[in-house]
Amino acid sequence: MYNDNSTLALAALGWVLAEPDRAHRFLDLTGLTPESLREAADDPATHRAVFDFLAAHEPDLIAAAAMLNVEPESLIRAQQELQA
Repeated sequence: MYNDNSTLALAALGWVLAEPDRAHRFLDLTGLTPESLREAADDPATHRAVFDFLAAHEPDLIAAAAMLNVEPESLIRAQQELQA
């Protein structure tokens, strides 16, 4: 369904940002602002931040995976591959 980790990261970012409290938590934890996020959305560091955010909170990881129709392990694998 997702061709690469970047595509998966952008889909996961959309899920993160879809709920205001979760979006604020993501921005607070990453230090990004809405403006800087717009500029950095295609940056591999931002993609890693999305996967790190999901991996740090299992309920979000599971919910995002379900919404994206992937296994939670796929998100963790993408995180690990972007860290390499």
